[in-house]
Amino acid sequence: MTTPRFVPRPDWYDTFNPETLAATGTPLRWGVVATGGIAGTVTADLALLEDAVLQSVSSRSKASAEAFAAKFGFASSYYDGGTDGTAGAGYLQLVSDPAVDVVYIATPHAQHYDIAKAALEAGKHVLCEKALTITAAEARALIELARSRKLFLMEAVWARFVPGFQRALEIIESGEIGEVKWVLADLGFPAPLDDTARIWAPADGGGALLDISVYPLLWAWGTLGKPASVSATGELTALGVDAQNTLTLGYESGAQAQLISYLSSHGPRVATVSGTKGYIETVDSVNNPKGLRVSVGWSEERTERFEYPGSGYTYQLREVTRSIQAGLTESATMPLDDSLAIMELFDEARRQMGVSYPNDARTDV
Repeated sequence: MTTPRFVPRPDWYDTFNPETLAATGTPLRWGVVATGGIAGTVTADLALLEDAVLQSVSSRSKASAEAFAAKFGFASSYYDGGTDGTAGAGYLQLVSDPAVDVVYIATPHAQHYDIAKAALEAGKHVLCEKALTITAAEARALIELARSRKLFLMEAVWARFVPGFQRALEIIESGEIGEVKWVLADLGFPAPLDDTARIWAPADGGGALLDISVYPLLWAWGTLGKPASVSATGELTALGVDAQNTLTLGYESGAQAQLISYLSSHGPRVATVSGTKGYIETVDSVNNPKGLRVSVGWSEERTERFEYPGSGYTYQLREVTRSIQAGLTESATMPLDDSLAIMELFDEARRQMGVSYPNDARTDV
């Protein structure tokens, strides 16, 4: 059988268990950059960990920073203009705060590189939302910086850690569905077309590719590994970002994967991993499957379901926490070489689709 690219971690899908949230070492003091929807969802899960201290938050506006700090109980807040009204970006003050150990970055993609670079240069560990950066060049520079400073850096692809995905890897590794021959996965939703919205703006790295394609890609990369070839097609908006895209991946074994991401329609949001003996199909959204339908042969079928604390982000947050406590500089489940290789794949997909961003022209990386 084909060996899965990712090694399953059975300890990740132990359903709800108080030990999932228990302290495992010296508490880490967290700084959160941005106060939008994803920042709030992740912070709510971060607060569930016994060894997480909500230390500082930064935002562009004073009102947002203070409201977010009050809601979650952060010790301090920063905002553009500074806590004392002086000029300066709030995130620069946050990364300079000696009370912060690790920074979680939840801004639009195009800001990731500058903020992560500032945090690493300030000696902070970093968890950065996906996509890690806009370009592979930016990702490579951050990785080199983190490694040179011996600091922890991880791209926040939380779906790698959730119980449904980890259990799927275990089933595949066991040989139950045989050799994986093809993967089909899709994810998306109809987003109102608004050129001023982050998700559509070229300056923010808008479009389906950088925002959601990492999730369908996860199922191909995790079960078949890095592809030998990629073919990308897409439907572009008037501003030149992809409203939808299809990635077709080829492998030296002959296996194939087709991955569809979209911001213009409804879809099943399902991943199917097909093997010579059977297949696995996700139940509920592909990026956070609450169940797996496993079919072997023509008649044997079962459904496995999963429960876990919070919204599902506790697993990646626990990985960051335990890694830093252990003195590690990257995650074995979300290695930096994978983040770089995926950004290289996205660069090539954008080239084929004709999608470009302002960050492509930067010369300081």
